[in-house]
Amino acid sequence: MAELEPYPFASLVRRMFVELETQDAIFDLPSKKFVLGDPDLDLAVRFHEHRPSTPLGPAAGPHTQMAQNIVLSFLAGCRVMELKTVQINDRLDIGRPCIDMQTIGYNIEWSQELLLQQSLEEYVKASMLVELLVASGKLALTPGFDKVVYDMSVGYDLAGIQSPPVVAFIEGMKDASELVEQFRGEIPEEYSHLRDLPFTTQLSNTLTLSTFHGCPPDEIESIIRYLLDEHGLHCIVKLNPTLLGLEDANQLLHDVMGYESVHIPPDAFDEDTTWDQMVAFVSRLGDKAADMGLGFGVKFNNTLITENKRDFFPTSEERMYLSGQPLHVMAIELVRRFRRRFGDRFPISFSAGIDRLNFPDAVALGLVPVTVCSDLLRPGGYGRAQAYFKNLKSRMDSVGARHVDDFVLRAYGLAGAALDALDPQPSPAVREACLEALNGEDVRSVIEPALYRRWTSAARVLN
Repeated sequence: MAELEPYPFASLVRRMFVELETQDAIFDLPSKKFVLGDPDLDLAVRFHEHRPSTPLGPAAGPHTQMAQNIVLSFLAGCRVMELKTVQINDRLDIGRPCIDMQTIGYNIEWSQELLLQQSLEEYVKASMLVELLVASGKLALTPGFDKVVYDMSVGYDLAGIQSPPVVAFIEGMKDASELVEQFRGEIPEEYSHLRDLPFTTQLSNTLTLSTFHGCPPDEIESIIRYLLDEHGLHCIVKLNPTLLGLEDANQLLHDVMGYESVHIPPDAFDEDTTWDQMVAFVSRLGDKAADMGLGFGVKFNNTLITENKRDFFPTSEERMYLSGQPLHVMAIELVRRFRRRFGDRFPISFSAGIDRLNFPDAVALGLVPVTVCSDLLRPGGYGRAQAYFKNLKSRMDSVGARHVDDFVLRAYGLAGAALDALDPQPSPAVREACLEALNGEDVRSVIEPALYRRWTSAARVLN
């Protein structure tokens, strides 16, 4: 089996800068494909207590396992890095090939291919490489376009997450001082003027929980409670598309979209969390996190477990995991149902079939972050993300929005309806001022902040 081998930090630093100077590229991505920000747009969004510069990120997967790949995500405009999911079993024997992108996307690779300590080191190296690149001044970044969040992802059961190695990983992400100093000393001599940078040592205080298909709902709840109580982390729980139920999932997959050759094992629904169980534990966990002053949200969604009836993967693999376009439709339906049930009480992270065409719509729905995997595995790789931002700019320009919250208000022409939905209603004079503000370029600047937050919240639900 092919094994991943981390690249030495000093070599990564040297290659990054030399390649930029001599080939106008970094890690083979040409500079013409870099996304460096737009002075006319503010794409910053709220993610827990953080303010990353864009809502786009790579989903936990191949693009966030190695340091150089995370740097490439940064160059592509990603600012919320959902890091590769780690678990206690860090010596997996993964069949090859493990990812099939011939059509819509399938995989049999679902966890890290590095040792836990190696994963931690890769994430620290990535953070330092990005900071070195920004501090060097060699990128023509728009001011403020360098704000990045590194979001941990762990799995897959409570015992594993409570184990000393995984605890050490989490604590190492919360305080990476020792590794930062180690890698600081490895910066090559020719870049010694950058050795004294105040590198970030708290890489992350946020975590997205990935639970494997069939994890009991009470265990999911116990894991989040543990992460809140023992580690003080802002948390997101990644949910499964099986929440749709057997009948609705198959109806969408087969009757609406026509993917008749895709078969979901019926027992997948017997093992997974039901909608009512999810509603119950999300409500309780939301209350608990709020009482602790921590963030809590959900992610739609995990990949879809399907029967392996193809000849691409090893025949020993009975099941494979679907991603890409069909998953997008299923996940959006779950977002719709979730917003109908909870309104805008909980932030929603999203990952399912995102591409250049639907990215603006996902941003307009107020989803944060909007993460992508399958599309970046297609020809063009990280360079494909540039079209995401071009399309987003075009959509924002078309409605006169200069920042994301205004885009949420204006994207679907529902700002007036959102205003009508507010309870309590603003006074007639304030209401008129709100509607008049829609004719300007920056609603946020002329509306009282508390009212503006309520208004955009109502728009997210209606959208």
